[in-house]
Amino acid sequence: MTTSIETSMKKYVGDHQRLKYLFFGGKGGVGKTALAGATAIWLAKQGRRVMLASTNPVHSLSGLLGQNVFGKPTLVDGVPNLWAYEIDTKDTIERSKQEIRDKIQWFLKFADISTKAEEFVESATMNPAFEESAMFENMVDLMLGGEYDVYVFDTAPTANARRLLGMSQVYSLWVNKMLKSRDDARSLRELLSFTKKKEKDPLMDYLVTFRDRMGKAREMLTDSAQTAFFFVTLPEALPIAVITRFIGWFHDFGIPVGGVIVNMIIDKKQVNDKSPDFVKNRVAMQDRYMTEVWEKFEGMVRANLPLYEKEVRGLETLTTMADNLFV
Repeated sequence: MTTSIETSMKKYVGDHQRLKYLFFGGKGGVGKTALAGATAIWLAKQGRRVMLASTNPVHSLSGLLGQNVFGKPTLVDGVPNLWAYEIDTKDTIERSKQEIRDKIQWFLKFADISTKAEEFVESATMNPAFEESAMFENMVDLMLGGEYDVYVFDTAPTANARRLLGMSQVYSLWVNKMLKSRDDARSLRELLSFTKKKEKDPLMDYLVTFRDRMGKAREMLTDSAQTAFFFVTLPEALPIAVITRFIGWFHDFGIPVGGVIVNMIIDKKQVNDKSPDFVKNRVAMQDRYMTEVWEKFEGMVRANLPLYEKEVRGLETLTTMADNLFV
């Protein structure tokens, strides 16, 4: 059984010089946002232009950083080279609805159908996954923009992150089927037409562009030289079980797993015979689960972080966390 870190977070990043897209995920409440923030600060201090972005519908970056970063990329006060951005889900959804409305209008006009596009828009956007789809589109926009050297994403709890990142594959399958159906329909229309003139097909053009865009996104998300997903856990049963299940799924989808970070470990040096039984019991519990961590994630643990005396919030505590993360 391995009981020491083979490859630290610092060494992992050092060994992957082209690493550009870092994702942090795990069960809710394990400290994903704080660790994403600490990582972004450390990378920015290395002279990299860094974008720290939240794809979690329940945003907490503004609270973490102590400044409003909602709705647009914002330079973080006190940290040169670092921008932060809480994606405006509502704005993203409205823009996505307008894009769908435009595409449906294109199709209806092309097919000579008089029905109004609005009748289709609401049904198309009522799907519970539509918010995630819109968020994925915004994430891809950031990644394809290429404005920054490194992108650090604070994701939603792992189940949502799984669906979010898996959309690149789902979209690709859907678009390929749509292209085939659209091509067949256009061929039949041209065959039955009295004119041999080829008509412009904006929907087909969109599908081809969308396919290429999703292909590029999937290429980036599955490139182990550029992308890494880090799972955050506590030394407790449930968060360990959650990431154990999802690490396998991420491997199946081809999304590179950068490793596991164990957060909020009680410093045993601060515990003695006079400590409350509650604290001593928690330490014993954490020891048992750390044994499980070493067994299940052998060679994958990148850092063990302490439980801090005060809440991790603001640049001072985030910098302390960054120093402990990148030792």
